[in-house]
Amino acid sequence: MLGEPVPADDPADASPHTFPDGGSWRTEVPSVEGPEALATVLKEASRLDVPVHRISQGSGIWMLTDAEITEMVDTCAERDIELCLFTGPRGTWDIGAATRTDSRGGGLRARGHDALAGCVEDAVRATELGVRCLLVADEGVLWTLHRLRERGVLPADTTFKVSALVGPVNPASYAVWERLGADSVNIPSDLTFDHLTEIRRVSRAPMDLYIEAPDDLGGYVRMYDAAELIRRGAPLYLKFGLSKAPAIYPYGAQLRDVTLDTARERVRRGRLVLDLLARHGADGGMSPLGSRLPGPLRRFPATEAPGEHGPHDAQNP
Repeated sequence: MLGEPVPADDPADASPHTFPDGGSWRTEVPSVEGPEALATVLKEASRLDVPVHRISQGSGIWMLTDAEITEMVDTCAERDIELCLFTGPRGTWDIGAATRTDSRGGGLRARGHDALAGCVEDAVRATELGVRCLLVADEGVLWTLHRLRERGVLPADTTFKVSALVGPVNPASYAVWERLGADSVNIPSDLTFDHLTEIRRVSRAPMDLYIEAPDDLGGYVRMYDAAELIRRGAPLYLKFGLSKAPAIYPYGAQLRDVTLDTARERVRRGRLVLDLLARHGADGGMSPLGSRLPGPLRRFPATEAPGEHGPHDAQNP
C-alpha cells in the first residue's frame, strides 16, 4: 500500500516434509506438572478453542505418584491428546557441583550408571502405566531407551522427545539425535529461518519449538515468525511457552498457584498464536487432533553399543 517492497518467499526454502497425516504442524502445551494443572489447561483450551495435540511435563516422572500418572493418562486418553513425561534423574538436580558453575558442566545429562538406570526405571514405570511419550535430555539415555523399544521392553509405539535444554543447533547434530531414536527434537528458539532450512535438508524428524520461550531458554517471543517457522520447519510442534514467569521445576504444592496461573496463560498465548496465523492466512495444514506418531525415521542399527561387553570381549575371546 505504501510501496514498500515485500520479499517473495523462495520455494527452495520450504520444508518438503509433513507429518504422516499430511499436516505441517501440531500444538503442544508444556510445563503441565500434574493432574490439577492438566485439568486447568484442558478447561482453558476448551474455553478459548485452542486445539491441543500434546501435553508435556518438566519436573519428571519420579515427581508423580502412580495414581497421578494414571489420572493424567486417562484424562489425556479421553481427549485423544498425547501425554509426554520427563525421564530422570538429571545432572542439574543431583549433587554434581559442575552444574552450579558458569559452564554448567554436564547440564541435564544423566551422570553415571545409576542415573542412567534411574531413567530406564522411570521409562518402564511410566509406559506400564500407559504413558506413550517420554522426554529425554541425554544421548545415552535416548539410545538405551530406543534399543529397549526395539527389543520390546518398551512398547513399540512409545515415542521419544528430546528436551529443549539439550537441543541441537546444526543439521549434523540434529541428524544424530534422530538416528539415536528421537521422534521429535526440541531445537532452541533462537535458531534462524536458514538454520531450520539447513536441518530440513538432512532430516524429516519433527521439530519442537517454543514460540515463546521460558526465560531460562532465552525468553524469545516469535509469534510473528510462526507462519515462516512452519513453512521452513514442518513437521513442527508449536510449543506455547511463557516468558517472565517463575521457574516451577521441580513442582510441588508450594508452587500450586503460580503453576495453575501460568498453565492458563500458556493456553492464552496459544490462542494468540493461532489468531495471528489466521490473520496471515497461514492457519491451514494443522494435523488432525489425535495425531501423534512421526512416521518413518532413520536410525542407527540397534545393535550392541560401543563400550558394552559382548561375547568376544577381552575376557571372553
